[in-house]
Amino acid sequence: MNLTSRSERLTGRIFLIALVVVTLLPFLSMLSAALQPRGTVPTGLAWPSDPQWGNFADAFTAANMGALLKSSLLIVAGVVPIGVLIATMAGFGLGHLRVPGGHIAFALLLLGLTLPFEAVVTPLYYQMRDLGLLNTRWAIILPLIGLYMPFAVFWMRAHFINVPPELSEAARVDGSNTWQLFWRVHVPLARPAIASLTILLFLWTWNQFLLAIVMVDDATKRTMAGALGAFQGQWGTDLVLLCAGSLLILTPTLIVFLIFQRQFIKALLQGSVKG
Repeated sequence: MNLTSRSERLTGRIFLIALVVVTLLPFLSMLSAALQPRGTVPTGLAWPSDPQWGNFADAFTAANMGALLKSSLLIVAGVVPIGVLIATMAGFGLGHLRVPGGHIAFALLLLGLTLPFEAVVTPLYYQMRDLGLLNTRWAIILPLIGLYMPFAVFWMRAHFINVPPELSEAARVDGSNTWQLFWRVHVPLARPAIASLTILLFLWTWNQFLLAIVMVDDATKRTMAGALGAFQGQWGTDLVLLCAGSLLILTPTLIVFLIFQRQFIKALLQGSVKG
């Protein structure tokens, strides 16, 4: 029995180490390339003898990342709170209140999960044009809220559908109406699910590339990932600067995930236990 347990632990560690190596290799390759002297062609994982850390400052200045950071934060602030609020309310209605017609609405939302972004970019472009929102941040914010909604509602419904109905019955006996029931009873219980959904929407919005380059011509009004297209077009022959800029764009998402990973894992484990 002990031998089997040791074998399982050893196998698990081997797979974990292999996963870490496969995950980190691209980042290490980009880091080594970003530290090479400007104008050189990086090769493999060769660490430079004289790392050029100033390349990151040059990339930050060249891509005007100060303005891009502000723009990304404004877009995230427009997408994430509204998306989380609507998804939480819809998930509560579909998963706990079991509103009439909820099965039809949920089926339509599941259908929305099957639609890739690429399939709706062209209709969205003409819709934003007719609304006069092209080349504004609203042309990114509004479509993203709608495109994220199927998954977001599905995520929150999965939480609310597993909440014991006795909690609501007890709250109603105490005189709570539906609005009070939602805010005072169910929202506090849904904090892990809400936190994990917030993290996901933040990461997806921050890294949004396609809508940013299609809807907005002004690079300073895009997300940081969307600005990578213009950055690559301008500095496409300078691979060193391009890698440095890419790492700068990736850094905020890595920091957010590392800070809030416990909440994300807690939500996943909570769902697995309830299910």
